[in-house]
Amino acid sequence: MSPDEPDGEDQSSPPHGRRALGLVARALLFAGVFHFLVLPQIGGTRKALGLLGGLDPRFLVGAVVLEGLALVAYAQLTRSLLPPDQRPTLWRMFRIVLSSLAVNHVVPGGAAAGGVLQYRLLTRSGVDTARASFAMATQSLGSALMLNVLLWVGLVVSIPTSGFQPLYATAAGVGAALLAIVAFAVVALTKGRTRTMSVIANLADRTPHVDADRITHALGRAADQLAALGREPRLAAKAVGWAAANWLLDAAVLWLFIAAFGHQTSIPGLLVAYGLANVLAAIPLSPGGLGVIETTLIVTLVGFGTSRAEASLGVAAYRIVQFWLPIPAGAAAWVTLVGGRQRDALSTMVDDSKGDP
Repeated sequence: MSPDEPDGEDQSSPPHGRRALGLVARALLFAGVFHFLVLPQIGGTRKALGLLGGLDPRFLVGAVVLEGLALVAYAQLTRSLLPPDQRPTLWRMFRIVLSSLAVNHVVPGGAAAGGVLQYRLLTRSGVDTARASFAMATQSLGSALMLNVLLWVGLVVSIPTSGFQPLYATAAGVGAALLAIVAFAVVALTKGRTRTMSVIANLADRTPHVDADRITHALGRAADQLAALGREPRLAAKAVGWAAANWLLDAAVLWLFIAAFGHQTSIPGLLVAYGLANVLAAIPLSPGGLGVIETTLIVTLVGFGTSRAEASLGVAAYRIVQFWLPIPAGAAAWVTLVGGRQRDALSTMVDDSKGDP
């Protein structure tokens, strides 16, 4: 054997992949214990979990279909922001979204890691780097905007009849802060472009291992594309529409599962609970908002008249489809995109999502 040839992958550098796999395994173990043992205790419905076995399969099939349509809407949101000559097929874009979602659900602060993986999969699919950055930034803005719109609509309709709770102010404040940050960035890159670019260039020059020219060039192209988006109201409206479809379809999955256990939640109450949970989940405390979403949903739904048993069971079933199912499905989707072995998919995806895009 030549000295230039590796004498076996397992002997050269095995710790990297094993560490990543160990991280994923520990995260999933912790998440599983918390999700299936701790939360039912909080809800006081540990024994009632046995009723899950009696769930009508039609509700499960309907929920999976609706969740799949929600992901299709998100994939269409991204595709609508890309030029036609660089736009991946819907099937490919769906698998890219599913892959990034799987990483989001297994890595703490997973939104950033999932974003890196999505960016890399987009560029490997032939999307220009600037276009990929623009599409991802705009899709995040559109999604955050529509989530807050849904929350505020629910609050305006429900507060006169159900009263105001301190948790509403917390979530509304977090949402408003996130939107303010995004709005400031957009204004800075469009209205105050010259000054903003100068400040960023100075900061980049003083930061080790950062290419100031590359950063300012990328931001300049992003500013150009944001300005172009402002001149294309139909494109902006299309993106907002797909973002609204994504959130509403996902919320419909939650409504369906609560109805499956005997309670039809009011639409304003559902929107408030759903919006609160997802706005608070934007704080990166756990992968995919694990624990935050479940607890917020159960507490808020109970406040709107759902029994604790119905809320706990409905939320648990919803999160199985919305949070847990995309993990193995995303790993399988990633394998179809880049190849490799199914059993190594999650650890390799985690590795691929590390560092800068």
